[in-house]
Amino acid sequence: MDPGEGGGRECKQAHGVIPPPPRAVSVRVLRPCVPSRSPSPPAARVRRPCVCVSPPARRPLPPAVCPRPLAVPAPAAVMVFQCQRDSWARQFTTRVASCRPAELPAEGGAKEPLRGFHVVLEDTILFPEGGGQPDDRGLIEDVPVLRVTRQGPAAVHFVQRPLEPGREVLLRVDWDRRFDHMQQHSGQHLITALADLMFGFKTTSWELGHQRTVIELDTPSVTAEQVEALEKNVNEKIRARIPVVVKEHSEDDPEIETVRSRGLPDNHTGPVRIISIEGIDDNMCCGTHVSNLSDLQVIKLLGTEKGKKNKTNLVFLAGNRVLKSVERSHSIEKALTSLLKNGAEEHVEAVKRLQNSVKLLQKNNLNLLRDLAVLTAQNFKSNPGRGQVFVLHRKDGDSEFMNIIANEIGTEDTLLFLTVGDEKAAGLFLLAGPSEVVEKLGPRVAELLEGKGAGKRDRFQGKATRMSRRAEVQALLQDFIGHQTLEE
Repeated sequence: MDPGEGGGRECKQAHGVIPPPPRAVSVRVLRPCVPSRSPSPPAARVRRPCVCVSPPARRPLPPAVCPRPLAVPAPAAVMVFQCQRDSWARQFTTRVASCRPAELPAEGGAKEPLRGFHVVLEDTILFPEGGGQPDDRGLIEDVPVLRVTRQGPAAVHFVQRPLEPGREVLLRVDWDRRFDHMQQHSGQHLITALADLMFGFKTTSWELGHQRTVIELDTPSVTAEQVEALEKNVNEKIRARIPVVVKEHSEDDPEIETVRSRGLPDNHTGPVRIISIEGIDDNMCCGTHVSNLSDLQVIKLLGTEKGKKNKTNLVFLAGNRVLKSVERSHSIEKALTSLLKNGAEEHVEAVKRLQNSVKLLQKNNLNLLRDLAVLTAQNFKSNPGRGQVFVLHRKDGDSEFMNIIANEIGTEDTLLFLTVGDEKAAGLFLLAGPSEVVEKLGPRVAELLEGKGAGKRDRFQGKATRMSRRAEVQALLQDFIGHQTLEE
């Protein structure tokens, strides 16, 4: 959806998402949550911390004329970012507090860093990267925001055009990206809570990737039956339309003591945010979240992978990612049905039969090539008028084919130049003959073919990128043998 569309919660039905009417947003930022096990899992609520907490409260930064250095004042005990107060807001009017020249490290194959500006706003609806959740993208007026990070109490926006401090600006969020992060993040909280309640599996970390999300569980293994039971319970909770509520507490609130935590950052000020999935989970968090589990639509657990240090990685998709995955799978299924000429339920067996056929054909082809190599060598040896140089090129073949010919002909009295591959593409070459000749000519042959190779005793072989220059190599060999004959 265009991030410039207005700030309601309506979402296109084409995406299969119809968020509920505007309501208080429950934001939950994931960190390795460490839930406590309850004696009666179905009804128990887990209070556990998220790896990240609310960003420190902050006050508007004093205007700074760009490109002066960014001055970040000491934080004051005020509210958190607007993106956390209302995760559903798609646009927001604020002012530029400061701007300074900056650059992003080179990435994605770029050789030079990306030069631009760091802009701090009085408030923002763009979430800065933290707690395992990637940052948002969006626009400040018509200027794209390429990165959002947190520096102390400030959210810093990287842009490629300067913005005048004190200027009022309209901020718009890339809603597709934001809502995707909300679904994956809240989904992780729900899975983490139920994995602990049902099986005592503690979450030690998580990663929200571009294609999938991974939760690291502190257990050496998770059975297929446990994955199935967990997925069933997770989706039952989604269908139950359980609210997700943001609660804010002062640091000295006794309620904080009931939520296990790794502690607040040293520079934390202001309220402590707890994301509560009613009746299931309480978790300190700074991220953006849905406000009802029904907003997740559906969660699919894709399975487990072996993790580090005797842990297990649980892979999942939530919300729109599930719909996109189904769409991709269905497209592949239709294509396979057309190619294999059978129904989807027969695809696996059909592919197995094809694999067996290919293996048999490859084996037969290899045997024929070996026989051909032997016959080729015998034909050369039986020719009374044969010369001292043997040259052969075949489009089909491999290193074994060339070496069989060299073995059959012998390398004491004959210089062999053999190549296989497409004439207009890359291929393989073999130079075989007397050791002193091969040692001298091998590197030159590789150079002519614009390839690389290595030699040992009477063989020099490698890969060539210019097979079309074989005639030049043949001329080189004939010339060398001719001069050698004259010298003798």
